[in-house]
Amino acid sequence: MRVLVTGGAGFIGSHLADALLARGDEVSIIDDMSAGRPGRVPELAVAHKVSVTEADVLAALVDDYRPELICHLAAQIDVRVSVAQPALDAQANVIGTVNVLEAARAARARVLFCSTGAVIYGRDAPIPSREDVLPLPESPYGVAKHCGEQYVQLYNRLHGATHAVLRFANVYGPRQDPAGAAGVVAIFCAQALAGERPTVYGDGRQTRDYVYVGDAVGAFLAAADSGRPGTWNIGSGTEVSVLELIRVIAKVAGHAIDPVFAPARPGELLRGALASERAQRDLGWAATTPLDEGVAKAYRWIEAGTPERAGWWH
Repeated sequence: MRVLVTGGAGFIGSHLADALLARGDEVSIIDDMSAGRPGRVPELAVAHKVSVTEADVLAALVDDYRPELICHLAAQIDVRVSVAQPALDAQANVIGTVNVLEAARAARARVLFCSTGAVIYGRDAPIPSREDVLPLPESPYGVAKHCGEQYVQLYNRLHGATHAVLRFANVYGPRQDPAGAAGVVAIFCAQALAGERPTVYGDGRQTRDYVYVGDAVGAFLAAADSGRPGTWNIGSGTEVSVLELIRVIAKVAGHAIDPVFAPARPGELLRGALASERAQRDLGWAATTPLDEGVAKAYRWIEAGTPERAGWWH
């Protein structure tokens, strides 16, 4: 299969590109390198430094490459940036998605849209949250991702496409930047290695659902192979508190971690977990990596100062 990965030099995108190549697919990458890193790009992939907001350039590249599948991961992912600069966030996450869909329509390519279940469900959503819960996001980032989902579904209705949406929980693992805008596992692991005290906002009892990057990539492959439209949660279904996550990291690090507590951040959800039974039923996918095992892989990768090309997806 000929596949185009937007955001393919990023954390998840580079793992996905590796996995696609490993199974014999042809892969091309589009990334503006604002958060992506050239060192993550597989040698066998062709990379283009292009933003999905550049509609004409994107359309020309897609028309020339003629992919059968576009995995759309390129995005502005910092919730704080979205609050401070909502127009910038919408430009990347809404307009960029529309540009990808238009380019795909012209090339007759199918799109897999990387969305988020971590922030798209509201504070009153039942836990674990199912796909039929009405999204009530608490940030411009969540609103933009939901808007992108609506465009994906519109193109299916309007143009008879078979695009699909994957709503991910908090993805973590090797290659996640510990100095980046997101990724509490990587940030806390790096601080533990440096002997620093991580900052916990609020009382640390707020919960999230964590899914290892290898499992996340497996969901992309399963959705790609299914060929069917749909919206699927991709998570473990398990709530993990911040304090529990710190205990897991401390066990991996082999020493106690004493966090610093700070006031809770406005708008932060207190609980979050995704019900993924639909993905298991429709795609045959389920998260299989235990949290302690995945955290150990992420920790050892940071500890080793491993080059970006290491940290194989499975």
